[in-house]
Amino acid sequence: MRPQRLRPALLRGPSTSPLGVGPDVMPKHFRLTAEQIRPLAIGLGSCIASDRITVDGIPVGYMYHEASDGGSDSGWRFFGGDETQAYSDDASHFAMYDVNTIANYDATIIPFLSAPAGSAYGRDESGQWLKEGPPIDPDA
Repeated sequence: MRPQRLRPALLRGPSTSPLGVGPDVMPKHFRLTAEQIRPLAIGLGSCIASDRITVDGIPVGYMYHEASDGGSDSGWRFFGGDETQAYSDDASHFAMYDVNTIANYDATIIPFLSAPAGSAYGRDESGQWLKEGPPIDPDA
């Protein structure tokens, strides 16, 4: 049985700093350039993703779909799967992206993007996707 995933602090309530922006945020060097992004999952809105995917270049290892925060937010949250709670609680390690961008980093997520809110998936040791429970809020 896989351990229960914990919800990052930036997704547990109001934040004092916007995701991925501000004077204290270091510039990120993304693994893919804008020219490398192809139309794979267009029109699905925005999502939140970990730098482990977009900067370090590891495949998505855990993803969950929650109710949208409104606007263009799709409700999708993507992680490398190896983030510690301390890493996840640092908002500078996350940013908002178009879902299509994350699909370009890992196209294996595409078949799951129509899953309803409340869905969560993680990879097993062989890299296969398995249905998992949604993350828990450690502050709840």
